[in-house]
Amino acid sequence: MGYIIGEDREQASLLPSRIEDYVAPDAAVRVIDAFADGLDLMALGFVRAVAASTGRPGYDPRDLLKLYVWGYFNEVRSSRRLERACRRDVEAMWLMRRLAPDFKTIADFRRDNGPAIVGTCRAFVLVCREAGLFAARLVALDGSKFRAAASPKKVIGSREIAEEQARLDNRIATYLSGLDAADANEPDDEPDAYGVALAVLRARRAELDRMAGKLETQERNTLVEGEEDARPMRSGGGQKPPCYNVQTAVDTDTGLIVHHEVTDEPTDRRQLHPMASATKESLDLDTLTVVADKGFDNGEHASACERDGIITCVPSQRSINNQGDGTLFDRTAFAYDAATDTLACPAGRTLVRKQLHRKKRNVTYVSQDCSGCALKPSCTTAERRTVKRHLDDEALNRMDARATPQMMKARRCAVEHPFGTIKRMTAGGRFLTRNLKGTRTEMALSILAYNIMRAANIKTAIA
Repeated sequence: MGYIIGEDREQASLLPSRIEDYVAPDAAVRVIDAFADGLDLMALGFVRAVAASTGRPGYDPRDLLKLYVWGYFNEVRSSRRLERACRRDVEAMWLMRRLAPDFKTIADFRRDNGPAIVGTCRAFVLVCREAGLFAARLVALDGSKFRAAASPKKVIGSREIAEEQARLDNRIATYLSGLDAADANEPDDEPDAYGVALAVLRARRAELDRMAGKLETQERNTLVEGEEDARPMRSGGGQKPPCYNVQTAVDTDTGLIVHHEVTDEPTDRRQLHPMASATKESLDLDTLTVVADKGFDNGEHASACERDGIITCVPSQRSINNQGDGTLFDRTAFAYDAATDTLACPAGRTLVRKQLHRKKRNVTYVSQDCSGCALKPSCTTAERRTVKRHLDDEALNRMDARATPQMMKARRCAVEHPFGTIKRMTAGGRFLTRNLKGTRTEMALSILAYNIMRAANIKTAIA
């Protein structure tokens, strides 16, 4: 038995005369092409959306947008790799009509059109909604850490800055001594090597002073040198590399991402209301139901969502009474009376308001007298019982009650898949661009590519 043998490379063959024949009728690249052709680039704010009347003609931003979306769809994000794809990939040649811009032109387009690309991602969501692909009856929120371009070795804190400042001060003093010695010898015809090195050291010293001032002003413990918008974040166990926190709002019926945001917040605690309200606004809905995990638990945001007509389903992670042997009455055993702003204990005695903690958004209530109470051994080991009640306690309780096991299962099934797919498309979830401006642009391209893939799959399933 022999092997399957290919054709002779020298053999002449009659290939199709049109590049159109090489692209399948149902290829996703055709969806990308049709979507980009229907956009109003001027309304979205693309640079050079109208061709200049003089000078050398440039590339149509519509073509460069198509190339980038196709690249992220096929896990090709580098501008140099996109340049090579324009010359060797049949789909790219079809999409670009055999145009082959250089990598600098491709990279400049992504850098100069960040807000417009983010708007394009949102425009596709509206196209899907108008096409009836989803109704956004239930939206699931989630956050995930994506690695920044900066290395973990670039994370610097106050101690490291102070140590390097001390080393630089010693080196600057050494160079100044060298300059004094050189002046004494009067080497006028020699190059000023000491002066050049001293200027470099002083520039670095000024940069360290600036970073130290920023740490103090923003009350931060660390800073990522070279990418100061990134923050060390832990995505599981192990070290805390520089990351960004990517937030998504996913339609539970279709798996389409209806809204997203890239933040520098290490946790999700302050993302519930901003994400929910932005999703509701972008979809132009009167009411919206959102479900999220306990990382989004926030009483202030729960109340704000209720005021804005947003129904939240988030499990609450409230503190419990761990005093004594752990069997003492929890705060849930105390009934609140809004008319008198007091709490009633299980024995019927009254706890009055003692102190308001504005930063923590809670109120401390204390019993006026616990002496002679038969339930005191089950209530407190102190002289009098104190209870802390959150200012948004009722909103938190309602939000927690709505977080049923069925709701949490729907959340889990909706939000995990998109993040897994996007991280696969982005080399395990790592950005190529730096700072919030660049990463927001890159994430918009990733989510646009994912939504196109998902929408195409939905249409195929319906057909």
